Amino acid sequence: MSEQRKIIHIDMDAFYASVEQLDRPHLRHKPVIVGGNPQKRGVVAACSYEARKYGVHSAMPSSTAARLCPQAVFTSPRMQRYKEISAQVMSIFTEFTELIEPLSLDEAYLDVTRNREKNPSATRIAEKIRQRIYSTTGLTASAGVSYNKFLAKIASDLNKPDGISIILPREALSFLDRLAIGKFHGVGRATEKKMLRLGITCGGDLRRFSKEDLLFHFGRSGAFFYDIVRGKDDRPVQSTRERKSIGSETTLENDTSDTEKIREILAHLAAKVERALQAKKCLGSCVTLKVRYHDFSTITRSTTLPAPISTSTEILAQIDLLRHDTEIGKRKIRLLGITLSKLTDTRNRRPVQLPLPFD
Repeated sequence: MSEQRKIIHIDMDAFYASVEQLDRPHLRHKPVIVGGNPQKRGVVAACSYEARKYGVHSAMPSSTAARLCPQAVFTSPRMQRYKEISAQVMSIFTEFTELIEPLSLDEAYLDVTRNREKNPSATRIAEKIRQRIYSTTGLTASAGVSYNKFLAKIASDLNKPDGISIILPREALSFLDRLAIGKFHGVGRATEKKMLRLGITCGGDLRRFSKEDLLFHFGRSGAFFYDIVRGKDDRPVQSTRERKSIGSETTLENDTSDTEKIREILAHLAAKVERALQAKKCLGSCVTLKVRYHDFSTITRSTTLPAPISTSTEILAQIDLLRHDTEIGKRKIRLLGITLSKLTDTRNRRPVQLPLPFD
């Protein structure tokens, strides 16, 4: 019989905003919004729990956040500072295990089935990690503990902020049966709406569907949903992950339908992507154009090439072709982005296997 895995998901609480409150004590207990200027088409990158009470959330236009919470204090992101603290947190993780999978600057999975403390209790390890994070950085973190990544991720959200939750194997099915479908990690807003139309409001409803039915309604994701609602998730905690894409995007200062200005911006983005490809020593064979219109509707258009490319000239040539399948020039544009995926190592033309950066 295989050994029962012990997985911890650590998630820093309102990380960017908490760092700002830590460094500037006068902001503590106040609604803090990290992001762009609400007068200049900014977007919320993060917000404190005090701001969340007013309905503010990340990716929201800063102007909307300012209307919801007029007393909020807006501050620009300080990525270097966040990276410094993230590095301290990640260093703490290494004291307990080498199997660490960072998801971003502020969260990671840890496999502590076999750990450096030889401690059989994942819960005690999670508590030690949370205490070490607080004593080292002055910030709080929440933790989820379970026997797979999916359940550990859900558990870390159950008792936020500064909490810990455990989902034991014997409790998993009853817990999932009661869980609202929108709380399932991996079920986005569009999928949630589709599930609700099918009468799926909670895990118990989802579990009544056969794998064939879920594949019919949700494609390949159907198999994933079939497994997770049964508490099954065999994905390993990976200390390195394949980097799948390199890209760059920008939000325009003012909406525009000026094709010359748009092409100038796209050329700038293509040049940034080229520099990133050179830095990582790779090429890409799938080019994607992202366009967000003035009404916030967003589309992507992609093309896969027979051979990988890396120069801005090559990238822009493909973008010019993809533009014909958009409404650039007809509708005002708010955001533009370019991404290269299906990456290949320039030195030996193998698929790229790179450590995923914390940012």
